[in-house]
Amino acid sequence: MFGVEPEIPLSDEEFRLIRDLIYSHCGLYFDSDATYLLEKRLAKRLQLHQLSGFKDYYHFLKYNRKKDQELSDIMDILTTNETYFFREAFQLKAFTEEIIPSLREMKLKSGDRTLRIWSAGCSSGEEPYTIAMLLLDMGGFAGWNVEIVGTDISQRVIQQARKGLYGKSSFRVTDDSYIRRYFTEQDGMYRVNDKVRELVTISHLNLLDANRIAFLGRMDVIYCRNVIIYFDQVARRKVIDSFFRTLRDGGYLLLGHSESLMNISTAFTLKHLKNDMVYQKPLSGRVGGGP
Repeated sequence: MFGVEPEIPLSDEEFRLIRDLIYSHCGLYFDSDATYLLEKRLAKRLQLHQLSGFKDYYHFLKYNRKKDQELSDIMDILTTNETYFFREAFQLKAFTEEIIPSLREMKLKSGDRTLRIWSAGCSSGEEPYTIAMLLLDMGGFAGWNVEIVGTDISQRVIQQARKGLYGKSSFRVTDDSYIRRYFTEQDGMYRVNDKVRELVTISHLNLLDANRIAFLGRMDVIYCRNVIIYFDQVARRKVIDSFFRTLRDGGYLLLGHSESLMNISTAFTLKHLKNDMVYQKPLSGRVGGGP
């Protein structure tokens, strides 16, 4: 039919080559069932770079001087970034009513007035801004150094997070009182207020980049919700081991409700809190991470 671009097939060999290259870059793993997905989502990249087939595209990803930018661009195409404010209410309740009070008590005893929280895989920023709003509502941190770090591998969603401008879909479970207190309406959208933004830093990060993660410094809480589901077992262990090293003794790891550390790591203690189950780094700080 006129006006329809010809389809370029992705062979099994080309799929394996591209799949393995993406995996080595960031840990995202696609099994053979995802051949059609990669073929359809990457077809426009061939057109953009005027390439005749996926073998040429593989060589572009591997050797072209623009390969790093291209890998960054296709992360936006291959990852799902669906999120919204105040997601997983039971976990957030555990955070405000149990985790933060426990950490604050422990820190006050040691004279430590810092609180650092990492939203790993923060997407368009709703999660770190939610954490900031919850902490502002709690109060009790006057004179403290509070920092929330949001990171993601997708440059596109990082830019969205930095703008802090959101449409109605981001507020599907948000109480109106939060919108009134922490957002300003702007052209039919809502912008996060400065007092929330001041607590949050947004940056680009690949979770398999151990050297970059080391520069983040130690954390008290790590949120990594609905991220490791995209990784295979080897990559999951690498990421979780990095989290273990990054957390301070007694710090908490919060995963998505469909995720667990079963067969990934025994380094953490599974804590059965009143509102949810979370993982904690033992106070002894023993080295672990194996299955």
